Amino acid sequence: MILQWKAKRPEQNNRRHFMPAPSQVKLFVKPYCGWCRQAIRWLQARGISYETLDVEANHNAMLEMIEKSGQTLAPVIEVDGAILADFDTDELAKFWDEQTADSPIQEAGS
Repeated sequence: MILQWKAKRPEQNNRRHFMPAPSQVKLFVKPYCGWCRQAIRWLQARGISYETLDVEANHNAMLEMIEKSGQTLAPVIEVDGAILADFDTDELAKFWDEQTADSPIQEAGS
């Protein structure tokens, strides 16, 4: 008896896949920063959970942002220890893809 295995083409596979979310996302912002508001909308539109730190209202958050990014410009995002500073949403999208690319893809519901 000869068994044959034929791989399905991607378009034939109806299973949905997802990338696991990073365990910790911190967004350092300034309240009147347009790039910060865009970053917030980008994260919310994708259902990404994150902690917002207002560096103008919280001096310790400002010190943490400076220590991690080496600058006072916002926004700054930390994703599981990786830092992206002073960015727009195009740079954020690329950074996010890089941070989640090494995560194993799992089937939804598993």
